[in-house]
Amino acid sequence: MGAGALAAGISLAGFGTAAVTDRPAASAAVRAVDVGDLPATVHGAAPTAPTAPVTGAAGAPVAPPVRLSIPRIDVDTRLSDLQVEGDGRLAAPADPDVAGWWSQGPAPGSPGTAVIVGHVDSRTGPAVFAGLSELRPGDAIDVRTAAGTTTAFTVQALRSYDKQDFPAEQVFGDTAGPSLRLITCSGDYDREQHAYRANLVVFAVPAPNAAPAAPAAPAAPAAPTS
Repeated sequence: MGAGALAAGISLAGFGTAAVTDRPAASAAVRAVDVGDLPATVHGAAPTAPTAPVTGAAGAPVAPPVRLSIPRIDVDTRLSDLQVEGDGRLAAPADPDVAGWWSQGPAPGSPGTAVIVGHVDSRTGPAVFAGLSELRPGDAIDVRTAAGTTTAFTVQALRSYDKQDFPAEQVFGDTAGPSLRLITCSGDYDREQHAYRANLVVFAVPAPNAAPAAPAAPAAPAAPTS
């Protein structure tokens, strides 16, 4: 399944990536942030389904990601595999302290847009992406692969989008080279709908002079959940 399928469902996605909790423990609002310049490659990029496995610079499949590190906000989490469910929405991570990678799309370091999502809070307090809004352009993001290599990214921009007006093509559209999106909830919490009203998206690009992820044989994909 390519970025097109994700974009089609994730415009509702707010709820798929963001059914974070039905009772946030702390604040009933998460600060919205709009900083930095969006990568030029996202404007008008139409998402397309890949015709072959995602590959790195050497032309071989890139190893799937297994760990995410964001030093500025003290995030160091393993990555679970997430898929688009039968209703067209991207599943949310089962554990609020663990982020998840959209495993039906590009691996971080492959050409195209890789997507990692995480909860902002849970019934017991802050979750893995609680500090995501504190990131700023230039901050480092490291993704470790199953092959033991690390792909380095740099934050370029942050945007908060209302879930009812989520720009799926802009966020998930194909890019000429590797790109990364980190997504969590933001905005006011709607207690009737048991969901936040907005999503926070971090746009990241490969760090200058970053070495590409080493190629490795891809793991067999799990069957889509319903």
